[in-house]
Amino acid sequence: MLKLQDIHAYYGQSHVLQGISLIVNPGEIVGLLGRNGMGKSTTLKSVMGLVNVRSGLIELDTLSLRSHASHRLLSFGLSYIPQGQRVFSEFTVLENLKLGLPQGRLKESLLVEITRSFPVLMERLQQRAGTLSGGEQQMLAIARALLTRPKYLLMDEPTEGLMPSMVQSLEEQIKTMKEKGIGILLAEQNADTALRVCDRLYILEKGRVRLENRAAEISVTQLQSYLGVGSASS
Repeated sequence: MLKLQDIHAYYGQSHVLQGISLIVNPGEIVGLLGRNGMGKSTTLKSVMGLVNVRSGLIELDTLSLRSHASHRLLSFGLSYIPQGQRVFSEFTVLENLKLGLPQGRLKESLLVEITRSFPVLMERLQQRAGTLSGGEQQMLAIARALLTRPKYLLMDEPTEGLMPSMVQSLEEQIKTMKEKGIGILLAEQNADTALRVCDRLYILEKGRVRLENRAAEISVTQLQSYLGVGSASS
């Protein structure tokens, strides 16, 4: 279990997270929803040790993550796909994949496994990552993260800027990861995607959890109240 309890995080003197608590179970997809600036990305960065967390508990199973440096979290089974630039654009697809592993060692069996799940990458192993479409770059970022065999994966706004067909493909990949037992903490602006793929949702407002419920039980009225929009499919 990935567990956050009463997390208070700061940017300088700005108190961004004000007592965030949440859990992600193995094989569970948990979504973070909220308007821009409400603390979604900061929550993920807090788990990864990338922001100043002054108090609170962050645990992976029985391991306290706050007592370890960020670069060690990968070895504990935690992987992170940040928002925005997700690949090394000047490197090839294959070189990007190798960067996801210690000493860049990529076994042929692992490569075959990954490219079965992401066949478009197999066709582009020697292509520079910067020449891929936005959706293909996102798939590359996910494939690279999966090479580390994570127990839990943190994803920050993965559908941002993607065309609808790529969003659908990404949603299927997220569901496949769930089937493999990977717990996913997903910060997402796209409410429709979150409702389709997540088991539970936390809605954040001004650095606090304002609502937590199963995704299937959150109403359009609640979405409108906290996000200002409803589900486009409703």
